[in-house]
Amino acid sequence: MNEIIIMTAALVAGVLLGMFFFGGLWWTVRKGVTAKNPALWFLGSSLLRTAVVLAGFYFIMRGDWKKSLFCLLGFIVARFIIMRLTRTNPEKTHAP
Repeated sequence: MNEIIIMTAALVAGVLLGMFFFGGLWWTVRKGVTAKNPALWFLGSSLLRTAVVLAGFYFIMRGDWKKSLFCLLGFIVARFIIMRLTRTNPEKTHAP
């Protein structure tokens, strides 16, 4: 029972890390295309997002491959969630 709770917590943490990573990517692209210096936005965002996610994975896994697997699964699930939430309407993007 205790292991189920720990694996569920690792899964939820992976979803949160994924939401941070992919949500931050979406936000960076939206800001970066209109920024004065987009290279700085993209580089800084990439370094920050990667550092936070790697530290999060390291903190969550603590040497247990099962926790890292559940965390990775949550991270991948978050990618699909962000893709669904940030989907654009093709009819609005292609003006005649």
